Amino acid sequence: MSKVGVIMGSKSDLPVMQDAIDILKGFDIEVEVDIVSAHRTPEKLFDYGKNAHIRGIKVIIAGAGGAAHLPGMVASLSPLPIIGVPVKSSNSIDGWDSVLSILQMPGGVPVATVALNGAKNAGILAAQILGSSDQCVLDKIMVYKEGIKAKVIESAKDL
Repeated sequence: MSKVGVIMGSKSDLPVMQDAIDILKGFDIEVEVDIVSAHRTPEKLFDYGKNAHIRGIKVIIAGAGGAAHLPGMVASLSPLPIIGVPVKSSNSIDGWDSVLSILQMPGGVPVATVALNGAKNAGILAAQILGSSDQCVLDKIMVYKEGIKAKVIESAKDL
């Protein structure tokens, strides 16, 4: 079974990251959730980044606020695709510090970055990455996309 790791810098990020967890579970994708702080638990960060693929993780979604080093540091250690979720936290400068910390990665250390607090899109992107080699997941994504299309068409009728 495909498996996605969802990590965040602190428990205060969970309300945002829950959107990724929910969307992945909706696609019947196994999710591993953990708190891995780049600054407060660097040893755990190194272990997670170096060993996630060994535990069967296929994609990592990493959410962080403020300086937001978590996604980039995990990307520097892991061979897996990393999706960064900038989180607007209490110590954020309107979230821009988080966005730029995750977005502006050096060459050779890519992090796919979604919008500020965009964990739902991170979950969908992770599912799409898995769907490129898992027909069952791909079929669920196609059904999901048809569903959001139908909602837009239906909402237009209410105008």
